Formats: sequence, structure tokens, C-alpha cells
Amino acid sequence: MEIERVNENTVKFYISYIDIEDRGFEREEIWYNRERSEQLFWQMMDEVNYKEDFTVEGPLWIQVQALDKGLEIVVTKAQMSKDGENIELPTGDGETVDVPVDKKIENMLEDKYGKNEEEDDDEELKEENMWIIVNFDDFEDVIQLSHYLQDFTGSAEETLYSYKNDYYLFLEFSPDLLDDNLQENFISQVLEFANDSDVTIHLLEEYGKKIFEMDTFAQVRSHFPVQV
Repeated sequence: MEIERVNENTVKFYISYIDIEDRGFEREEIWYNRERSEQLFWQMMDEVNYKEDFTVEGPLWIQVQALDKGLEIVVTKAQMSKDGENIELPTGDGETVDVPVDKKIENMLEDKYGKNEEEDDDEELKEENMWIIVNFDDFEDVIQLSHYLQDFTGSAEETLYSYKNDYYLFLEFSPDLLDDNLQENFISQVLEFANDSDVTIHLLEEYGKKIFEMDTFAQVRSHFPVQV
């Protein structure tokens, strides 16, 4: 692990994915297992403290950037204001920025630098479209669901993934095609054949195998027609 002491309050370090695995962590764990990611972080902070005498006391401001071969992490010490309502973050020019305790760092950065147009568009898309990820005990359940929902053609975006010998279906709905009640009805029917999953779409995109990118139900029906 490479460590750079930026100043009295800030330290930057880089750790490769190989180093992460050598420490007993799986690469995918750090993205969706909060407990394991925290274990890795404090293990790294112990090493930073040992090598750079960077004692952790009070709140921290943590920035994580995912690179091709590892992670770059910047940690800045912060202080609680006397009234306990703000966190005081030191800046590079020796001044401090007050952040309300109940306000996320991301919101502070947006206030300071603003959002770009692409981020605004993504935010609107997330607010408009409802989505769900489900997994199936057996591929036969995928086939049965596809035939069961043959009347729902074009009602949702469907992407099927294979990950660790299981099948995962990502469904995204558009309010232009289905209102809230129809979406809930659609999901309840899907869950008769599948299980709600806490696996993230980012994990599936990076580590899963994409079987059908779109029109999953129609493609499954074409490959596995009803046996008469």
C-alpha cells in the first residue's frame, strides 16, 4: 500500500486489488458488504497510523476513487463545532468549511461546485423510473415466468444475468407504460416465481454474465416455447 501524507490533517493512500485480496478480502466484497469494507478500511488506517503517525480522533471525511487496478483513498480529519451542530473540515488554504451534522458530504460538494448536466439527467431518470432485481432458484422458473407474463410485452426493460450459478433479472419500469398500481401488480406476479435480491446492478454489470440484454421474456419464450 502506497501512503502519501498531504498535510497535518489529510493523508492519501493507494491500495491495489491484489493487495486487497492478499489481506483476505474479495474484490467484490468491498462494494456490497458494508461490514467487510469497514474492516478493510480500519485495517488500512492502522497501517497508515503506524507509518505516518496519523492518529484517528473524531469525525473523518473520506473520499474513495475506484481506479482500474485499485483504490485511491483520501482521509481528512475533521472537528465537531462547539455547538455540536456542524462538522468543521479543514481546507487546503488553512481555513475550515462548516458542514451540518445531518448533511451529507455529497450535498456539500454539490453546493460548492454544483452538478453537471449529465448528473442532473441521471438524477431525474432515477426519480422517474422504478426498478427491481430478483433472483431465481432455477432457470425453469425464468421460463415459466416468461410465459406467464407474455401479455406484458414492452411493459418493462428486462435484463437477465448469470452470477455464481444463479440467475438474476433486472427490471426497470417507465411510468409512461405502467402506473404505480400496475407496477406493483407486475412485481407481485414476478415474485411468485423469483426472490427479491439485495445484489446491486453494479455488481452484476462487473462480475455477472449478461445472458439477455433486453426483451428477456420474449427471447426466453422463443428459445423455450410451450410444449403441447
